Amino acid sequence: MAEIDRYRADDKRAVEGLYRRVFGNDAAESSRLRWEWQYRRNPNNPGHEPEIWIAREGPAIVGQYATMPVRVSLGGREVQGSWGTDVMVAPERQRQGLGEQLFRTWDRNVGASLGLGLSESSYRLFQKMRWPDVGPVPCFVKPLTRRALRRPNWPTGLNRLVSALTLPIVKIVGRDRPLGAEVRLIQRFDDSFTALWEELAPKFDLAVRRDAAYLNWKYVNAPHVRYSIAALRRNDRNVGYAVYRSFPEPRGRVTLVVDFLVDPDDESGMRTLLGWIDREARQADSDKIRAFAMHAKFVRLLKRSGYFQVKSTLEFVAKVNGIDLDPGFYERTSNWHITLGDSDQDR
Repeated sequence: MAEIDRYRADDKRAVEGLYRRVFGNDAAESSRLRWEWQYRRNPNNPGHEPEIWIAREGPAIVGQYATMPVRVSLGGREVQGSWGTDVMVAPERQRQGLGEQLFRTWDRNVGASLGLGLSESSYRLFQKMRWPDVGPVPCFVKPLTRRALRRPNWPTGLNRLVSALTLPIVKIVGRDRPLGAEVRLIQRFDDSFTALWEELAPKFDLAVRRDAAYLNWKYVNAPHVRYSIAALRRNDRNVGYAVYRSFPEPRGRVTLVVDFLVDPDDESGMRTLLGWIDREARQADSDKIRAFAMHAKFVRLLKRSGYFQVKSTLEFVAKVNGIDLDPGFYERTSNWHITLGDSDQDR
């Protein structure tokens, strides 16, 4: 039976070899490039020892569950938690319960265990373990051009027909709107964003702590992707932000809203951030904007701003161990703030 313990410095080469066996050379190289940033430099990992669980059989490493530490706010009360990220089991040891053993070891050692964008096998395992199932994080798309609704698996004629039929709607929802406050691009998050988080944290029943140290690590220092960051300002104060980027997809180009924060009661502020992203997306020649949001007030404002809810594959599970919660907590998710950027899905 495998022994499970924490990652050691001399495990790195064996773990990289296992990654290549399970995921292939390209994925292993991508993981290697972001590994130091993702697992050692995380500000929620003050000891700089990666929060990775290793399955050993004698001298051989046969499994890994890598996690991303975060502080999880529950209505302003914080617990130490982590996102499950890269799980892998040696091919000859799969379907023998080792994945479940790794998951349970991780869960016993954190105040809140979180999973986002789960693979089908991981999702089934969480269901087997009877974790609370809060469903996928809703996905929203705003069309900006006639190309927005094209699909790579549709024939050219059908794509052209759909584009022509939906163009009047696209023109209406994609029209430019004036901004209601000042927005400026920034290079880094200063301490005012920590103060903003402290002010807003009690308004979210569940959210990852978004202080300046975390935000700079996550969106400024990431080695594998470049983000644009817009700060919402009012009365010479930063009162919100949005993180986004634009890139090509099959049959078009998309602007992705990766993360955002604003007072849920500040409708004008949220609309201003969305209006700014509209302008940035048009300047980037994007055909559509895609965003993920869970909080009911943000969802309502997205829909009022021309976003349509579409099928989401961003499965989400959460289990809080560090605080006693009533059984209905996982059913009342309308005040949860989860975005695509919370875990490691934007690679």
